[in-house]
Amino acid sequence: MTSLSIAGRRVGPDRPPFVVAEMSGNHDGSLERALAIVEAVAASGAHALKLQTYRPDTITVDADGPAFRLGGGHELWGGERLYDLYLRAHTPWEWHEPIFARARELGLVAFSSPFDPTAIELLEKLGAPAYKIASSELVDLPLIRLAAATGKPLILSTGMATAGEIDAAVRAARDAGCAELAVLSCTASYPASPAESDLRGLPLLAGLTGAVVGVSDHTPGIGASLAAVALGACLIERHVTLDPAGGGVDAAFSLEPAELAALVVESERAWQALGEARIGPSPSEREGLRFRRSLHVVADVRAGEEVTGRNVRSIRPAGGLPPAAMTDVAGRRFTRDAAAGTPLTWDLV
Repeated sequence: MTSLSIAGRRVGPDRPPFVVAEMSGNHDGSLERALAIVEAVAASGAHALKLQTYRPDTITVDADGPAFRLGGGHELWGGERLYDLYLRAHTPWEWHEPIFARARELGLVAFSSPFDPTAIELLEKLGAPAYKIASSELVDLPLIRLAAATGKPLILSTGMATAGEIDAAVRAARDAGCAELAVLSCTASYPASPAESDLRGLPLLAGLTGAVVGVSDHTPGIGASLAAVALGACLIERHVTLDPAGGGVDAAFSLEPAELAALVVESERAWQALGEARIGPSPSEREGLRFRRSLHVVADVRAGEEVTGRNVRSIRPAGGLPPAAMTDVAGRRFTRDAAAGTPLTWDLV
């Protein structure tokens, strides 16, 4: 069975979903707020905390012009320069060590998305147990190869990608030595519409890549994430914020701590509910089988009396003839006296 291990925790179809909380820029430029998010993530029961590791100058350049600005119609960042957005959203590199340390103290797996080779160098020094490649970087095959060459588990996000681009990224990772791989379905819009999640593609993604699959979800609420579990998602990544009204650049499509806690609980329930591909009574239903309907004598009768709807009916519990047998026994005669509550059996008519 396909699976991977991140910091000693198995992730795969035979385990409850691995829930990753993405801090991103929701620290809003405050280390104190960043550490408070770590505390909230740990309290929620989520399994991992993920950062993004870049500087504005390693993800873009300080330039202007249409190519370096978000479109004016963007719901959250319309017209903003890329450099300014990343300056506002990035996590300073000197914060990584205290954030990782606090997360580990609280039992969280701490890792990050690197955006260039210097980010991988920093994260290697911090002992990151895995790497996540963001959707826009899926086409950066040299970056994927560099992350894969560390020997750590690799998670690829596939927002905007074609099947060919996904295949090329997976091949690059595998060829560079990646033995443990997860691939996430993603709609790379912020926020994303549930109608564009196309979660029925998850089994296709698993077949295309041969990897563990999951979802990087930017939709409101937790419904889409839970639906993904039913279609095979083993890893769920969600942004988290302390304050959706003013908690950072990604707050509008982030979960609050209470929602994250609900996701952890309900995603495990969803996974448990998948059960096995079988039809039939479950062990817990065995007692209930005793209370299925069957034919019983419902009024005291004497030998020789006719079986009618007045003295025989379909009632609970089981033990008598099946209800469908009523058409065969109606009009027959009782072979002996019977008290109300006696199961009707063939030797009684």
